[in-house]
Amino acid sequence: MTDAAERNPDPGEQADEEREDAHLEDIEEGAGCTEIWEHLSEKRDE
Repeated sequence: MTDAAERNPDPGEQADEEREDAHLEDIEEGAGCTEIWEHLSEKRDE
């Protein structure tokens, strides 16, 4: 079974809209809760 966030969308599935997880593009794979929280906090300040 695969979570929706882990599956690869079909090429045209989200062509016109932003991905739900696009705000996490700059976070390294394997980052923990603290790194994610800091990243989101920094983006909020901008």
